[in-house]
Amino acid sequence: MPAYKVLVADPIAEKGIEELRAAPEIEVDIKLGLSEEELIALAPSYAAIIVRSGVKITGPVIEAGAGVLKAIGRAGVGVDNIDIPVATKNGVVVMNTPAGNTISTAEHAFTLMMSLARHIPQAHRSVIDGRFKEGRKAYKGVELYQKTLAILGMGRIGSEFARRAMAFGMRVVAYDPYLAASRAKSMRVELCDTVDEAVAEADFITLHMPKTKETAHLINAERIAKMKPGVRIINCARGGLIDEKALLAGIESGQVAGAALDVFEVEPPAEDEPLLLREEMVFTPHLGASTEEAQENVGIEIAIAIRDTLLSGTVVNAVNMPNIDEQTLAEIGPYLKLAETLGRLIGQIAPNQPDFFRINYSGKVGDVDTTLITRSALKGYLEVGAGEGSANYLNAPAMAEDRGIRVTESRPADTCEFTDLIEVVVGNSGEEASVAGTFFGSQPRIVKLRERFIEAAPEGTLLLLENTDAPGIVGRVGQWLGDHGINIASMSLSRNQVGGRALSVLNLDSAPGEEVIAGLEKIEGIHEARSVLL
Repeated sequence: MPAYKVLVADPIAEKGIEELRAAPEIEVDIKLGLSEEELIALAPSYAAIIVRSGVKITGPVIEAGAGVLKAIGRAGVGVDNIDIPVATKNGVVVMNTPAGNTISTAEHAFTLMMSLARHIPQAHRSVIDGRFKEGRKAYKGVELYQKTLAILGMGRIGSEFARRAMAFGMRVVAYDPYLAASRAKSMRVELCDTVDEAVAEADFITLHMPKTKETAHLINAERIAKMKPGVRIINCARGGLIDEKALLAGIESGQVAGAALDVFEVEPPAEDEPLLLREEMVFTPHLGASTEEAQENVGIEIAIAIRDTLLSGTVVNAVNMPNIDEQTLAEIGPYLKLAETLGRLIGQIAPNQPDFFRINYSGKVGDVDTTLITRSALKGYLEVGAGEGSANYLNAPAMAEDRGIRVTESRPADTCEFTDLIEVVVGNSGEEASVAGTFFGSQPRIVKLRERFIEAAPEGTLLLLENTDAPGIVGRVGQWLGDHGINIASMSLSRNQVGGRALSVLNLDSAPGEEVIAGLEKIEGIHEARSVLL
């Protein structure tokens, strides 16, 4: 009798199914289109569940399988259809396939750009509708040759897009705060410091970024107004990166010559969506990864990952836990969580275009194998820019290398003020940022930030303030936060000298909105206010 049962709840390539069934210890059931209630009923029978994007593995499903369910595999990149916190709490490994559809998506986005440049869908329709002569006159296109292309996001897909664009003789500029200048130079890409700089001279713009709080509506009315008249925009990444109302207004005014969308803010788009009526638009129904090769690749990749996890305990592309045994976990487990939190913090305050990521170990933590601790910090850092689930303990070093970031460890010989200290430093030749943490007993604490000694709990929301060291500022800050219903849990202050610059770090019970931050920066003596979510 097989030792493990695997449920395939979304369609995957047959070769992936064959990989699983080739192991006599594994029994495979294929049951598609299951509701949450049906999954809850079935979960206690399965050691692993494989999905794509169609089926949601919710918290109740995972909890129903607790004790039996060991792994969830996503045949694709995004894991937003899986409740990762509940999976982690219940010891369930969540794995994805971050590289399987890279070429497919890059090619589709490039195809959309070419279709947009030459009005291919519209011209095709004119022939079908018997408007051959009319179409020949109406659909005059533009060449890609010697045009400027702006790529927003230079990860795997953006990099592949760049290679194809340069083969067509395009000038490529790019914005990616996590791409080192040296790496951009080796790729023959002109790196821009801001999104506005990248899109200002672009004839074509393509987006290849995750949707986060920072990238939502990255293309909005204000940014469209700064673009070159007649610009063309392609989005084959995530719906919501473009404000579709602003895009419509840009097309109606002529500022935007056209756009090609494979993803939408709401999928499927409403039947009365005004963009659907515009002749300047090209649409496809979320087909970026829909090639035989991509689907076969991700199906085989996730099947092998699930098989190896069940049979040998090997974990690859895990988004929520490392591959370590119980003894090692007991020894370094607390450091892993602290390091990831430090990485997430530094990712929100570090300078753009970093060249290096350095982690310094002082005290007894430097006596253990720190490989996974470093990767944990790197994972937290990279996920700030690349999106939740994109980095894990195995692929984080490769992601950093792809961006030209040099990752190093050091064990300073200088006497440390703490029994244990983990310090993360990120920067380039011009500037850097640092953060350090330790343990007070069993409690983790952030004890240094930007070379200032502080004390803050590494959890929830932090408010970072750079202010003049003057009487009354703390009171005004507290009053402003109180007026907006935001409670201060704890506060730490550090100054370089009396009357100089001070750093204040506040643990808040809730996250302040943009208007609260903007109001803080208007308080006399406040030089910078920043909210950081840990």
